[in-house]
Amino acid sequence: MAKRTRTSKIDKWIKEGRGSGIGSDYKPWLYIQDVSSSGRSGRPKGIKTGRQYDFLSDLERYYFYLAEYSDFVVDIREQFPLLPLEETIVIADELGIEHPTNPKNGELNVMTTDFLLTLDKGKGVSEVARTIKMKDELFKERVLEKFEIEREYWQRRNIDWAIVTDEDIPKTLARNLSYVHSPYYIKEYDVFREMNEKHIEELAISLMQRLLNQTNSIRAITNEFEFDTHLPFGSGLTLFYHLIAQKIIQINLLEDLNVEQPIKIQSIDENRLKQVRYG
Repeated sequence: MAKRTRTSKIDKWIKEGRGSGIGSDYKPWLYIQDVSSSGRSGRPKGIKTGRQYDFLSDLERYYFYLAEYSDFVVDIREQFPLLPLEETIVIADELGIEHPTNPKNGELNVMTTDFLLTLDKGKGVSEVARTIKMKDELFKERVLEKFEIEREYWQRRNIDWAIVTDEDIPKTLARNLSYVHSPYYIKEYDVFREMNEKHIEELAISLMQRLLNQTNSIRAITNEFEFDTHLPFGSGLTLFYHLIAQKIIQINLLEDLNVEQPIKIQSIDENRLKQVRYG
């Protein structure tokens, strides 16, 4: 077994508040700069919390977009630490598994779970823990050993834990949601920043009328919209994505969101438009 000492770095990170807090105040245990990522990493801004997130792979980022879009998820905490370290050491001992260590110096690592989600389905708030992994990784004995420690840790807290693989994530949906994620905050785009709430709402209504009454491609509709309203190139498409992100416009997100083609608008929720605050 690895030596059972807690490093000064771990104590330092705990004092910094890593792995603690909720909502906008949460600090992940690991940031992108702390580790070598598997695949492309990313730092999207959260809709539910307004804070910057740290993801170590595209797969984690895709899962994040799905969680963000869900009406049931109210908080998302990434890279959540399994603390105290002493507990995972004991669990590893009981399971007869070597506790994860830093391969460079042999020091004990604090284990993390990729996502701790807070859910509200109308019957009280609950939490679930989710680990994101490529399916091929599940054939590795060492990976499964670490998962056993993780599973036992959450079981002792009566928190549902599960592994999510690349085969469990609908990639077309996740990719579509990645397109519309940033435009959720439309006031962060220069052209809309100085507009008042009523002006943006009027533009949104005008664009939605065109979307319902025309059968051209989304690109053609938004280009014409920009010309008629004297908006800069691309701003009509940004507004279109914003309306999807805000769930004002409903389309089939399980199909490729190809703006070079017509896209059927399934429904429009004007009540949601009135609930959005642009000020």
